[in-house]
Amino acid sequence: MALNGEPQVVVLVGGVGGAKLAHGLTQTLPPENLTVIVNTGDDFWHYGLRICPDLDTVMYTLAGVVDKVNGWGRAGDTTTMLDALRGYGEDAWFRLGDQDLATHVLRTTMIHGGERLTNITARLAAALGVRVRLLPMTDAPVSTMLDTVEYGELEFQTYFVRYRWQPTVKAIRYGGIDMAAVSVEAQAAIAAADLILIAPSNPWLSICPILSLPGMRDLLLARAVPRIAVSPIVGGKAIKGPAAKLMAELGYTVSPPTVAAVYGAVINGFVYDQRDTEVVITEVETTQMDTVMQSEHDRAVLARRILEWALRKTS
Repeated sequence: MALNGEPQVVVLVGGVGGAKLAHGLTQTLPPENLTVIVNTGDDFWHYGLRICPDLDTVMYTLAGVVDKVNGWGRAGDTTTMLDALRGYGEDAWFRLGDQDLATHVLRTTMIHGGERLTNITARLAAALGVRVRLLPMTDAPVSTMLDTVEYGELEFQTYFVRYRWQPTVKAIRYGGIDMAAVSVEAQAAIAAADLILIAPSNPWLSICPILSLPGMRDLLLARAVPRIAVSPIVGGKAIKGPAAKLMAELGYTVSPPTVAAVYGAVINGFVYDQRDTEVVITEVETTQMDTVMQSEHDRAVLARRILEWALRKTS
């Protein structure tokens, strides 16, 4: 426990669902007690800029500047530059907001200056007033690649944004993962954690890239603390995005038990939604909660209930 009596919490996240739970935790914990480790498998180069969609979604959400309608991008942003690109005949399929461009330009400039993504993220987040530790899963480039029936292998953003996650997926690989490493900062945060959470993010597209980093599973398994995952599947559907579609295409049953099985020994606790009434999971301790976060209040309530359950497990 930290000196303030609150647990040190590490949460692994990716995308909008992960950002929501992370935001709920910021309403429940002092900032010095929370570390958010974010998927970077969906990062890519676009018009010479390094884009980190999950990092930015989480950063903007925690800073209170996110577009609340979409759940990503900056609130009130414009697309003047994007419109100008279209005027040149460009197929500007990836939305680059004008304010958002400032993030990408600064990040890219610092990368070319030799700075690590971890340090860059800390500088950007601090400038926006984010007080918790926000860490990329690695400083090395990793690319989530999807082998599709219709187009062959696609980089994640091409699959997700350009083709609106409609292609049928046959397999997934994480390019560059063998050359990547868990950062020293992420290692230290995990080693000091009293509780490790896996947010209700897409297991294959958001969480498995993190867990696939060399040494990451061993780091997590070495911690004899509650390691709790929250299911992103509710009533046989994903709250947002392609998780359910992807699971079916890969031959999995779309259900909370499938999610728990994917994480396996990494977790010793699992939270699934109270609407799923006929779920049987015997391999790990479970509990049911209302996991649908429709408001900021919902986020805080879910975060608090997870923390309370985790602390009861250790008492």
